[in-house]
Amino acid sequence: MLLWFLVMAPIIVAEVFRSPMVDYRVVALGATAPLLEAATGGPSLAHTLLGAAGMLAVVMAVTQGRRLVRRRLLGVPIGMLLHLVLDGTWANRDLLWWPVFGSSFGDEQIPEFSRSWVVGLCLEGVAVVAAFWAYRRYGLDNSENRARLVSTGQLNREVLQ
Repeated sequence: MLLWFLVMAPIIVAEVFRSPMVDYRVVALGATAPLLEAATGGPSLAHTLLGAAGMLAVVMAVTQGRRLVRRRLLGVPIGMLLHLVLDGTWANRDLLWWPVFGSSFGDEQIPEFSRSWVVGLCLEGVAVVAAFWAYRRYGLDNSENRARLVSTGQLNREVLQ
């Protein structure tokens, strides 16, 4: 379930914030970062609000006085928060609000792998359709807009209006 996060998180940020200055590559990175917990066998800090809030605090602390770096790195915690929404972690009270309701993350798999493969395949299909929609919506059929997204992570201001 990689495309679901890689595609949907930047689209949501673009449609909600409509900011040409966001680095959508970093949002995608933040949205996929919690998938690394699959290597540990189960969910942990990256699948909690505390993990995303902690990442926000780290970004704010290490970028004091560096506004442009801060603007770029804020995409990581924003992406992490969107990951919690897109994978359904919000439906698992104990995991989302860890450690409020207990100190254990549980023995279950990360939410992305706890659903059936059919649901996962459907979500990936939705992401492919959304990617085609975004390609047209954000003018990525224009080589200049595409080059801007690849090189800076930003979308053209006109397409966000």
